[in-house]
Parts: sequence; structure tokens; C-alpha cells
Amino acid sequence: MTTESDAVLWSLDGLLALFEVTSDGPDRFRGETGLAGADDRQVVEGTQVMAQALVAVGKRFEGKSIRSVHAVFSRAVQVGLPVELVIDVVAEGRSTATAVVSAVQHGRRAITMTVLTDVPSADVIRHHAARPEVDPPADAHEADLPMMGRQIRLVDVADVNSPDEVGPPELHAWLHYDHVPRDDATAKALLAYFTGHLGISTTMRAHAGIGTAQAHHTVSTAPMTITVSFHEPVSWEGWLLYTHESTQVGAGMSYVRGTVHTEAGDLLASFAQEGLIRPLRQVDTGIDVRSRL
Repeated sequence: MTTESDAVLWSLDGLLALFEVTSDGPDRFRGETGLAGADDRQVVEGTQVMAQALVAVGKRFEGKSIRSVHAVFSRAVQVGLPVELVIDVVAEGRSTATAVVSAVQHGRRAITMTVLTDVPSADVIRHHAARPEVDPPADAHEADLPMMGRQIRLVDVADVNSPDEVGPPELHAWLHYDHVPRDDATAKALLAYFTGHLGISTTMRAHAGIGTAQAHHTVSTAPMTITVSFHEPVSWEGWLLYTHESTQVGAGMSYVRGTVHTEAGDLLASFAQEGLIRPLRQVDTGIDVRSRL
């Protein structure tokens, strides 16, 4: 369960402050890990570190726009010791630049991210996928994912964690933030932050008797990779619609693809997630539940 104090401690302003990494030398940045999660979880959300890396890359390649990030979450980042973001510039030209960012903690690489940036140009041609026709935010269910300054409402789902709520392997989530960063890299970081939150729940929704309420207790779950493509310089008003569709699950892994639209129907980003869904091994029960994947 998430307590009322969690809702007070986690805030949009606090999250954006975590995104503001500081320079720690040439092509190196330092990011704080923030607070423990619900149930005193000591594992930092991978998308929080990915968001910090996007801000770091935005600072490194000033004048360019972040177009995509592909992150592989190899080890858990623990709450407490700051994370070091080491930028390896692969190529840097006038129109594009590419970097591999390593998130290091305790002297070990935990997350590796490949980031593409460019200078946007005028259209040659243009089209985009339409926003799904789903219930508006006012008719959706308020989600129990508390953060001051943020609202989340789920379409046709009352409890996203319940093993008893069964439906098609898709999930539509409306998000509203009290304010949106003006800086393009920080706005993209905020947009990317939520891309890993509901993927595994989307996959489990199609299977009776299993839900994310069991995560870290009877099943091991974790996002293993996330890819986000940003189609436009990111800014929005009102609500964002995150659409999730799980196209496959098996052999211990799931695959989810998704889109992020504005209320007006603009497609801001597309994303994909590979998630781990496996039985909790006997050896894992010796690990404190607060530190389990």
C-alpha cells in the first residue's frame, strides 16, 4: 500500500529537482537518487535515471534536440549514493550527435543509454497516428500513484495492480502536471519518466490471477529496456494520454509498445518496453523485499 506520507514526500517539484543533474567534470554529471518508494522500496526507478541522463545530454549538446533514447537496465540503482552519468560521445556533427551514457553507482555500470540528438528541420512530408478514441479524463478512474503536482486517471481500470481485474492487454492512462518545464530536454525527461510505470501491469491484465500487487513478493518484475522516440519539440497543455499495448509475453519477458498524445491529438512520442516477469526464485527470498527487482 502507498501511505499518505508518500504522497506528501513525492512531488512534481521534487522530481524535477532530481532531474537537474550537476556537472562533475568533462562529460560527467552527478544525479541524486531521491527518496525511497512505496513500502520503503530502496530501488530507484530506472526511468528516473533515464530522465536525468536526458537532461545531462541536453546540457552537453546545447542547441540540439533529443530525438531518441534506448536504455538497458542491467543492475538496480539503490537509493542513497548519487549516480554518476558518464557521457561517451560517439559522434558530434553540425546536424546530429550521438552519445552513450553510462549510469554508474558503487563503481559499477547499472544502466546504459544510447541517445540521438539533432537539429530539427522543416517538413518534407508529415503524418502521425491518431489519438485513440477513449473516455476523457473526467470519466476515467483516479489511480493510486500519488505525487503532489501530478494527477493520473486510468480508462476502464479501477485498480491497475489487482490480479482480479482482467481485460485486454492494453491500458490508457491520462496524466496531468501542475506545470510543464519550458526547457525542451527537461520536458522530454518528464514525458519519458512515466513510460516504464504501467507496461508490466498492461501485460498482466490479460491473465487472471496475476497482477502487479504480487511484484517482488511472489514474482520478479522489472523493466529491462525502454526506448523512447520524441517526434516533436515537447510542450503541452492540459492532459497527456499514454497508450500501452502488450503484444507478447512468454519465456519470462514481455513486450509493450505505446504512444503519448496530447488532448488535442498531437503525437509527441512513441515508446517500447521489455519487461521481466518471472517466478520469484528461492534464492531471491533471502533478499530484503525493499531491494528486490
